[in-house]
This record gives sequence, C-alpha cells and structure tokens, in this order.
Amino acid sequence: MYWRHNQSKTFVNHRRKLQFSSCSEPFPGSQKYQQLRIKILGDCYYCISGAPDERPDHAVMCVHMGLSMVKAIKYVQQKANSPVDMRVGIHTGAVLAGILGQRQWQFDVYSKDVELANKMESSGKAGRVHISDKTLAFLKGEFEVEPAFGEKREELLRIAGLKTYFITKVVKPFASPCAKKINETQDINSHHSPNGSTNDVLAGEDDNDATLDDEELLAQNAVSNGHQIGVTEDEEEQVKLENFKQRLKDELVTRDGHENLTKDTNIFLRFKNPQLEQSYAVYREPYSSLPLLAALLVQCIDVLYSYLVLPRSTLHFINIAAPLVPIAMLVVISIAESFSGMLPKFFVDVSKRFNDITFVRELAAIIIALTIGLSNVIDMFFFVTFVRTEHIVSESEFNATAGMENDVDVDEEGVVTAEHLLPASFVEQMREAVPSERVLYPSYLSNFGVLILIAIAVIAQLTHLTKILLLLSIAALHCYFNVFIMQDLYALEDDLAHQPIISTRYCASGLLLVASLALSTLARHMDHEDRVIFKWKTEVAEQKETANDMRQRNEALVYNVLPVHVAEHFMKNTKRSHDDLYSQSYAEVGVLFASMPNFSDFYSEETVNNQGLECLRFLNEVISDFDALLELPQFQDIIKIKTIGSTYMAASGINLQRNLRNDAPITERWSHLAVLVEFALELKHALQSINEQSFNHFVLKMGINHGPITAGVIGARKPHYDIWGNTVNVASRMESTGKAGAIQVTEETCNILQPFGYTFLQRGLVAVKGKGQLMTYYLQGKSTSKAEPVAPAAVVLHGQETSALESTTELEASDIKMPLLKHKVQEAAAPCEGIAQEQSLGNGSAGQAGVGESQSLLE
Repeated sequence: MYWRHNQSKTFVNHRRKLQFSSCSEPFPGSQKYQQLRIKILGDCYYCISGAPDERPDHAVMCVHMGLSMVKAIKYVQQKANSPVDMRVGIHTGAVLAGILGQRQWQFDVYSKDVELANKMESSGKAGRVHISDKTLAFLKGEFEVEPAFGEKREELLRIAGLKTYFITKVVKPFASPCAKKINETQDINSHHSPNGSTNDVLAGEDDNDATLDDEELLAQNAVSNGHQIGVTEDEEEQVKLENFKQRLKDELVTRDGHENLTKDTNIFLRFKNPQLEQSYAVYREPYSSLPLLAALLVQCIDVLYSYLVLPRSTLHFINIAAPLVPIAMLVVISIAESFSGMLPKFFVDVSKRFNDITFVRELAAIIIALTIGLSNVIDMFFFVTFVRTEHIVSESEFNATAGMENDVDVDEEGVVTAEHLLPASFVEQMREAVPSERVLYPSYLSNFGVLILIAIAVIAQLTHLTKILLLLSIAALHCYFNVFIMQDLYALEDDLAHQPIISTRYCASGLLLVASLALSTLARHMDHEDRVIFKWKTEVAEQKETANDMRQRNEALVYNVLPVHVAEHFMKNTKRSHDDLYSQSYAEVGVLFASMPNFSDFYSEETVNNQGLECLRFLNEVISDFDALLELPQFQDIIKIKTIGSTYMAASGINLQRNLRNDAPITERWSHLAVLVEFALELKHALQSINEQSFNHFVLKMGINHGPITAGVIGARKPHYDIWGNTVNVASRMESTGKAGAIQVTEETCNILQPFGYTFLQRGLVAVKGKGQLMTYYLQGKSTSKAEPVAPAAVVLHGQETSALESTTELEASDIKMPLLKHKVQEAAAPCEGIAQEQSLGNGSAGQAGVGESQSLLE
C-alpha cells in the first residue's frame, strides 16, 4: 500500500533525555492540528499533515503543531525544573507512504523530502521552529519569519538549494472549530455591549501567544459572558439528548419486522431474493416437527369419540382405524430426531435424513393433512350408509323420503319438520334405536372437522399457501356433505333440537367456513412471523460472521503490529483499562541493527522508477524475505522491532518464559545471543540470494550489542512497540560506524560469543558518539572448535556509568532514517584484515585517523 502526496513533514527532537513514563500519546495536539503521527524514533517524534486526505493548509497546521510542542516543552521546563528542550524542523514536499515487510507492520513515509525534513530538525535551534522556503511558500503570510541560515550548518540543505527560516511571530491566530464557534458568540455579544469591552480585551492580547487552546478561549468567553455558557451547555445537552432519542427511535423503527419484510417479500410472502427463499425452504427450526403430533392426536380422538358417541359398526371402525397406521408411521419418522437421547441412533439418523429433504418433508405433511381430513369426509358417507344398512330404515324409505320433499306441507308455524320429510315409521325407528343422549351425531362429524382444520393449521412444515389450500378444500367437502348428502339426518337433528331458527347443517357449514378463513389468516400470520424471525436470524448470523471475521482480522493485525507476548497482554486481559500501557525491563537482551548502505545509490525518484515506487517495492521484497526467516523454528525467539528506512532492527532475549538460575553458565544465559548472530548470518545469505536473482550488489552493514533494555508500547490509539536503553544506542553505533559486509560488536559482546565458537578480528578503538572510544571487533565466522579467547585490550570506556533507564534511546533521525540523498563521501577503510591484536595499539596514529574519518561520516 503506497500513495504519494504533497504534504508538510514535522520532525521534533528533544535535546535532553526524558525519563520513561506512562504517556498514552506524546503530543495529544496531533488531532487538534490535523496531524498524522508516523512513528517515534527514540527521542525523535515526526508527523505529517495533508495525508491521507489532502488539505491546502497543511503547512500552516504543521507550524501551529510545532509552536504548540515548543510551548508544551517550556511548560515542562517550568514545572519539572528540567533542562529539556526541543528542536522542530518542517519541510514541504512529496512522499511515498505505506507499509514494508510482513511482520511488525509500521506505517511510514519515504522520499528525499523526508530526509530533508530530518535535516531541517538537526540543523535547527532549541526552542525554535525551523522551516524551509518551500514550507514558507504555503504559509500565506500567517507567520512572520527571520532567516535561519540552516543551509550553512547542513551540507545537504545547501546541495538541495533550500533556504531556511525561523518562525518569530504568529500573525493569524489558530482557532479550532470549537474556538471558531466561541469567537462567533463573542462577536454577537459585542454588538450588545455598549463599549465593546470584550473585543478590546481580546485585541490587547500578546500576538506571540496567539495559538490559544480551546480551554483558554472557553475561560475568556466565560468571563465575558457570565452565566450564558452554563445556559448554552444545558441547551446543548438537551439537544444531544433529543438527538439520542431520535436515533434510538429510528433504530427501533428500522428493526420493525413488518416494515423490513414488506420490502423483501411479495404478496405471497415469498422472498424476492431467490437464495434467501431457498434458504428459508431448507431451514428447519428445532422441534419444528412436533406439531405433527396434533394430527395423530386428532385421529386418536376420532377413534375414541366414535366409540362413545357414534353408532358402532365394523365399516365405521375400519374407516377410522385404517388411517391411524400411516399417520403414526409418518409422525414417528418426522419427530424421531427431536428425541435423540431417547430413541436408537438408527431411527434418529433416518429421521434426520428424512427431514433434510425439503420435498419429502412437505409431502409427508400434506399426506398427513389429507388423510385426517378425507377420513372424516369418508366417515360422513359411511355414516349415511350405516343408517341405511343397519335395519333402521330401508333404501326404499330413503328414496321415498327424497320424493316427498317437493310435496311436503309445513306446520302452522311454517317450519319443515322431520315428520314432513321422513315417513313416520323411519322417525319412530330412529327415536327407538338412538337414545336421547346420543342424538347429535351428524353435527359431531362437522365439529370434528373444525378440530381437523386446527390440526392442519399448526403444521410447521407447510407454507401458508399450502395450508390455506388444504383448509379451504377440506372445509368445502364438509360443507357439501352437510348440505347435500346429510340433509335428511340434519333435519332429524333439527327436529330433536326443537327446530332452531337456522338449520343445523347451515350452521355447521358456516362454522367450518369461518374456522377455515380464520385459520387461513392465522397460517399467513404465522408464516409471516416465521419469515421475520428467519430474516432476523439470517441478519444476526451475517453480523456475527462479519464481527468474527473483523475480530480475527483485528487480532491478526494486532499480532502483526505487536510482538506475540505484548499482543496477548492487550487482547487476553479483559480487565485492562483502555488507557493502560505496557512496559517491561529485561536484563540480558541482544540487539541487532542491519542496514543496506548502498541502497541510497539505488533509490531514485525518476519517472522510470515511478517516482521511487519501484525502489520501495524492491525494498519491501528484501524486508519480506528477512521477515520470512523469523518463521523458521530456530529463530522463533527473535523479535523484529521495526524497520527504519533500509535498516532492519531485531532483538533476542525478550521472552518472559525464560527462567534461568543466577549461577547459570554463559553458554546457557546468552544462548539467544548466539541465535541472534546466526540470524544475522542468515540475513547476509538471504540478501546474497536476492542479489543473484535481481543482478544487484547490495551488502549489509550490521552491528550487535547485548545488555539491559526497557521495552514498552507508546500510544493508546496507535500502539508502537519499541526498546530503549544504552544497549540499543551502542548497537546502533556499531552498525553506523561499521564496515559494509561486516558485523561489528563491542569487546564485551565478543567475549560472550567466543565460547560459542565464533571468531573475531580486532578492529581497534572507534569513536562512538556519547560513549567515547570503544574497542570493537568484526565477526569473521564460526569455527568447528571453540576459538581461543581474545585477550582483552586496554580500553577506556566513557559514559558507561549511565543506567539503561536514564539514557533512553539515543537514536537520532540523522543516524537511523534511510539515507535517500546520495552522499559523496567515501567510507574510511577500517583496519580489518591482517591486523593482529598486539598491533592495534601500536598503530595508534593510523587507527586514530580511521576513527576520525568514521566520526566525520557519522556526524
């Protein structure tokens, strides 16, 4: 991921070292001034403005940010009585922004303009904001400046043709959106003030202190307006509460299933999305087959009430008992999976396979519904047959009854009675054959039909359209039998019931129709609610899947930004507060710096290289190959700290699980340092392989040191893991003062690594910034047998009494940023080959000359 922007870059460096303390964000004003923090390099803080979103006032915002940082440091000086001070350098230009490598990702910017911004800081003065003429062109006269002549102090600025300036005065004060709102309020109030005292007070402020904070403006406005601020705050709180209520109401309305489902379904309640409809057809609620038990229960009730109420006959018993067998079989197969703990596994598996097939599941439910419905209809026909065949009345009398219907007379009240329709002998025989308590059996069949309709309506395997079709069909059959087939029996029942106003056959038929319509409406409503629930569950499942995927991505990102043990500290500690930070001290750690010094010759921002993008692509491949080595089992305890341009930084011994005895031998305590050396040798082999494939000739310049360090995470919103201490400083100096293609170590590190079989060549005394003269060695390789220990030479160490915690990372941006500008300085040849240990002190003059030349290159 890379992009190129024209933006301003701010580099800040502390001139004195601050003690390590808990600080969630080093400069919280970065958000106020629309700055994007890139990273923290020791005591150097650098940020950019104008990316990722371009803005025309990027240079102005950077200057205000620098002034606020200088002001903050002055406050620290006063409160802590500390000599800490700060240099600020700002330059405007184009950058490439992105991430390099596969592990320990850190967002960074790359270009020659970044290097120039770095030099703007190093050539500035404490307590001043140092800007280039390119930045001045974007300030639009909002600041007064004076010449700084930084090009005379820094050769690279002179080569680039830049002129530099110091900010002396703020002409146009900075105002954040909150401050602008307050100023507008002050302008309105000034019109109501008779003497305009408010404006006079504000106008009398010192222009040099024009970058006021929002809190200061709030305080001034409160003094001028009295209690109006309190009233305004109450009104704002009320508006916020109303907005919250409205958002909550809108959210609840959007969750209304009826409204949402109307957009997603047609008039038949089918989802417009075919995939969603198919998923709903396949979807089965747990225990959704249990409502089929209602059909089996209804059929059992049919057998029971037929025995207790209806006349007993063999034909009638066969009619009601025969459907019981297929219904029971289908119901048992359908519900067996709901009782997996009570039934054999074979039946449960068969039931699952049976219900998994949508067509078979629905077909079984239709068969059950038709069986119980048609069974009752056929039972009504068989009941008429029973009346005709069981010697209650003959067929001729029934036929005669049908012929008499047209010639019948009505009684005085105009009501048709059973005597008018039926022969007197038939009525008399029926009254004698059927006791008075069992005279309502024609309507029993119709009422039982209502129970059948209810059993069909609760079946969950069918859609509402299928249920409505079944309900109306069965109800229509029952009505037809009531009105046209059993009219004579209903006439007898009406006669026994003392002639109701509406005939029983019409009442029973109307009851069936009303029940079917009501149950049809209920079936549609149930199907609607089922689809709503299904849609909600689908959305919840998608949201859970999205959330889980996002969580996994976030965890992977966190584990790729922070070391594993640090990431676990943040991810697995649920009781941790969001602003709790991480810091840990280690007594025995190895630190490696590896850089490609000739990458600056390779880097070019010409058009053929896509303004440097292709060069960074190659650098990304190199660093990715370096990261791939960390995946090897033997290097799992090595942690990549960060990349700084073309410099690769790693450490060993940062493992909380290492529990060693105090009297453990050196080979056991510092085994991780030997692994770090092996990792450095593998880096050389990896780069050599890349050179062979790309026809390049890159080399690595590496430095290794050991000792105590302090590790921690800076930033709560943008966590940045880093290590600090004298050990890190010296390791960086070993790399910067070393020779291309060699690994330089201190004498103490050499003594520790010799028992592991490594051989070294003494280089001599090397001037190290802040440490004086250090005896250093070049690692030559590893012998099959342990090498003889090198006799320690007389070495004078300066500044070693400084503790690791007090002397935090001394890496300056000039030492660790990628050297993109080509230096025309030839590296001094160090006395590496053919020098014996005893000759190193004898050739003092030559050694001092080499040290001086290396020191000039370092500076």
